[in-house]
Amino acid sequence: MPYLTRPVLAAGTLSGTPQPTLPTGDGLVLRPWRSEDAPAVHAAFQDPVLRRWHVRAADSEEEVRGWITEWQCAWEGERSVQWAVADAADDRLLGRVALREMVLGDGVAEVAYWTTAQARGRGVAARGTRTLAHWALDEIGFQRLELSHAVANEASCRVAHKTGFALEGTKRSALLHADGWHDMHLHARVRGD
Repeated sequence: MPYLTRPVLAAGTLSGTPQPTLPTGDGLVLRPWRSEDAPAVHAAFQDPVLRRWHVRAADSEEEVRGWITEWQCAWEGERSVQWAVADAADDRLLGRVALREMVLGDGVAEVAYWTTAQARGRGVAARGTRTLAHWALDEIGFQRLELSHAVANEASCRVAHKTGFALEGTKRSALLHADGWHDMHLHARVRGD
């Protein structure tokens, strides 16, 4: 049975070219991950604030190197896109932004981010997310980007609002964390917002 619509994004839209480096224009750069980022990622995941909002722990630098390999391969498989957010001047790791749960045919993906403890409060997540959303919606042609965070994570809610992701509702008991089930806010941005 034929589809009545065409895919929003064709297979190969991303993997046909190398993963780009995206400057934010204000002192940060979104760049592909490198294996030498493993110690900084491992250190970031030792932060209790970061661990509170994530379901994954980093037990060793070797484990993180495995994550980075997965992140690098995900571009080729068009499953997700992961960037290190770094200081443009000294390449110091400040965080991560990503598109996950990508469905190219539907033009939909989920935005995710985190920042290191040292970068917190400097607008790093918002600046990285804004750059990522511009690239995904305006340059690549995604139709919709979703962003979810625990309702209690007020800092993530501020990032969503600052970057133009409208609150669409609350998903009840949607994600299991170490401290139990979390209600999640669902925000979204669509092309043209």
